[in-house]
Amino acid sequence: MVQTLVVKIGTSSLTRPPAGGLALSTIASLVETLSHLRHQGYRVVLVSSGAVGVGCARLGLSDRPRTIALKQAVAAVGQGRLIRVYDDLFTALQQPIAQVLLTRGDLVQRTSYLNVERTFQELLNLGVIPIVNENDTVAVDELRFGDNDTLSALVASLVGADWLFLLTDVDRLYSADPRLDPNAQPISVVNHVDELKSLQVQVGDRGSNWGTGGMQTKVSAAQIATGAGVRTVITEGRTPQNIVKILAGASIGTHFEPQPRPASARKRWIAHGLVPTGKLYLDEGAVNAICSGGKSLLAAGIIAVEGNFDHQDAVVLCDRNGQEIARGLVNYSSFELEKVKGCQSEAIEPLLGYSCPETVVHRDNLTLTGL
Repeated sequence: MVQTLVVKIGTSSLTRPPAGGLALSTIASLVETLSHLRHQGYRVVLVSSGAVGVGCARLGLSDRPRTIALKQAVAAVGQGRLIRVYDDLFTALQQPIAQVLLTRGDLVQRTSYLNVERTFQELLNLGVIPIVNENDTVAVDELRFGDNDTLSALVASLVGADWLFLLTDVDRLYSADPRLDPNAQPISVVNHVDELKSLQVQVGDRGSNWGTGGMQTKVSAAQIATGAGVRTVITEGRTPQNIVKILAGASIGTHFEPQPRPASARKRWIAHGLVPTGKLYLDEGAVNAICSGGKSLLAAGIIAVEGNFDHQDAVVLCDRNGQEIARGLVNYSSFELEKVKGCQSEAIEPLLGYSCPETVVHRDNLTLTGL
């Protein structure tokens, strides 16, 4: 069976401090590794950071841009240079590539999500390696992925990947930052992200001077990807050959075990493609019915409503303590739910004065996340 790999490499691995110029030896090694894997029969997607860092180097800027407009301009300069380097190196190995620039908005609407999915599948069927980055030049704040770790996890979910490799500037996840704490302990396997809390792992959110991510974003990405059934590995970016060794069974990096994969692409879209606009807090009976019984959500199980949303918007379903259990498309507006929360189904029409669906979130439009 052909396996699909998504490989994300961060700015800290692609560039050389302090100026932010390209680390060509690392990029060449990455290109050689991915080309080798492609020729071995794997389907490969590369999610590459670095556009802003490369743009800064070309423009002689010593610090990362702080304003959105300047960052977008610098990204436009850097993206062209970055893809040119990739194209030259991959072409030398006779490996075709494609540039795919995405914003979160491309994954929010169902039709555009399906279009993106079909494009990826056609590229992979053609033997092409798509090189993906956030479209920094046009993305607006409310429709940004925020970091390429999140983008890579969403792409892995979108294409139904088997593996997600997060290449970074440390060799694996540690109990604390090994650059600051000599007593930091390495972590080889994480069966579920919730384990990190019991292990008292200190996950920092500080990235490199040129990057936007830290270990926190990688753990969050692992949570998204494993929730979509994708095995995720955090490993050292300066040695891309480790990917081949890991696929052969070597115990390198930190492995996050995949959870049961959502049954359909639609469920994956609901879980990870949409941007929730509100939250519904549920009582214990509703939580049990959804998690254990596979039931739809009824108004009677809702104890609180948060946010301002309309019919068919995405919402997060939480227990009464705020722990996320699921996501879904809602059949009521927040205004309507404020009136009918906690009510039995037969009482809804008299309260609202018009007929409404029996379910607040139908089970076909609901997927468990347990984040």
